[in-house]
Amino acid sequence: MLLAIFAMGLVTLACRAAPFLLFGSRRPPALLDYAQRYLPPMIMVVLVFNSYKSLNLSSAPWGLPALVSGLVVAALQAWRGNALLSIVGGTALYMALARLA
Repeated sequence: MLLAIFAMGLVTLACRAAPFLLFGSRRPPALLDYAQRYLPPMIMVVLVFNSYKSLNLSSAPWGLPALVSGLVVAALQAWRGNALLSIVGGTALYMALARLA
């Protein structure tokens, strides 16, 4: 088990050091710049849609806790720009609304 943990640690270190070793003295390719700029928002959109796909809209509370919490997360992020505040605020609101429903 220790050997597996050590191997995983080496692989993680290699993945994190690779960009510095490969692109330390030159500019990364245009494709990598494009992926770095647009991939995180696209992944977030996929995660949001994936979380909403299993909402039960046919019976009470009609998915309202998740929908309201999602709107609050978006509003907090637009207002303060603080990801931690958005995540904690949205999660706390969802848990409270889900308990009340």
